[in-house]
Amino acid sequence: MANRFTLSWRISSADEGKILREFLREQGISKAALTDIKFKGGSILANGEEATVRFMLKEGDQITVFFPGEEPSKGIISEHIPLNILFEDDWLLIVSKPAGMSTIPSRDHPQGTLANGLIGYYEHAGLQATAHIVTRLDRDTSGLVLVAKHRHIHHLLSQQQKAGRVKRLYEAFAEGSIIAEYGIVEQPIARKSDSIIEREVNPEGQYACTNYRVIKRHEQFTHVELRLKTGRTHQIRVHMAFLGHPLLGDDLYGGNRCLIGRQALHCKELMFNHPASNEKLTFHAPLPEDMNRVVSDSKPV
Repeated sequence: MANRFTLSWRISSADEGKILREFLREQGISKAALTDIKFKGGSILANGEEATVRFMLKEGDQITVFFPGEEPSKGIISEHIPLNILFEDDWLLIVSKPAGMSTIPSRDHPQGTLANGLIGYYEHAGLQATAHIVTRLDRDTSGLVLVAKHRHIHHLLSQQQKAGRVKRLYEAFAEGSIIAEYGIVEQPIARKSDSIIEREVNPEGQYACTNYRVIKRHEQFTHVELRLKTGRTHQIRVHMAFLGHPLLGDDLYGGNRCLIGRQALHCKELMFNHPASNEKLTFHAPLPEDMNRVVSDSKPV
């Protein structure tokens, strides 16, 4: 049988007397997950025997939850694509995505995506799971992507994300010379009315906040570090264009492609708490070759 995701706990005195349902909710298991466990092939064991969520806990009890296996999404074709996996455990993966690879399939790019590669990787490993991508990147943005191996883990990490505890740090090359050493762009973002792809600063849009810091100025661009308070689609690209400094290579938002053939944007650092141990984890990915080449071929000012 393919590997299935399980969780297990030894009950302490602090949880004695609780109903199992209450305890599982405290561990972040949602009502929807409990329904799936009951009706879609999962199970809950107390001291090795089947138990219901009405089971009364005692100190020393061993509780094990077997989640139902997951079927890969029908729209995602399994492909054996080499993936640059920086970290993996039973809960999650950290992947360094190259520029030019979509995160999930679309009408224009139904194959060759990170999700396709993940399904192929899981298939080879005998893991019954689908692609749960927590932090997406645009097709032509490179860098770190956080992937959950199970729906429940995706749920826990998404809760962290909503609380602002999943943090990403980017590097980018913005056209021209940004005068201020530091800055904050707080401008709402919405989809352009005449496009299904392009976004714009629009007072009717969703709140968006980007912090930036100048790393170094070059003759044709400014090398900046960016931290997002929110995670709107194309946020960095839209905010930098709003400042009058579109990203190099980002022709969708007015960037020039003379120095690089894609938006010069890279997710270099990812920070979050592990959903099992609560340990704070930090991962890094250096600038890719194409961005390094732009730096080495450019004259600083």
